[in-house]
Amino acid sequence: MSDSTFQRDAAPDSLDQTGYLEQRVRDQVEWYGRKSRWNQRWFRLLRVVEIVAAAMIPFLTAVPDVPRMKYVIGGLGVLITVVAGVLALFQFQERWAEYRTTSESLKRERFLFLTGAEPYAGADGFPVFVQRVETLLSKENAGWAQSFVKAGGEKERKA
Repeated sequence: MSDSTFQRDAAPDSLDQTGYLEQRVRDQVEWYGRKSRWNQRWFRLLRVVEIVAAAMIPFLTAVPDVPRMKYVIGGLGVLITVVAGVLALFQFQERWAEYRTTSESLKRERFLFLTGAEPYAGADGFPVFVQRVETLLSKENAGWAQSFVKAGGEKERKA
């Protein structure tokens, strides 16, 4: 595929203010909102599992003369370790916050633009709006990519 074909597919010539608001901004607000909710659900679910498992260990330790209780207690300890590892690996809490922040920032910019508030007052408001939205998206994408580079670098240092 040639560069001109890629550019034509990536940015249609007919993308006006309404198209940009619908195709780019609204879609991105919805995507970041969905991803934020998804990460929030997983974070909360796994934290509840971790808390309940940790709370059960002292209780089960006090139960007298139950055969194989040490295996149940050991299993809970393993479960806590696995959940903590999954939370650290997938960073659900951090991504929840990052995605929510980006979604809310995009909404804010959209409302400022639609009302003609600063910095969007005047004839050149739309190009400023596009630039600010794309900067927000680029910043979030760069942060996301950096988290993978950072994780890979830590893995290589440990090896």
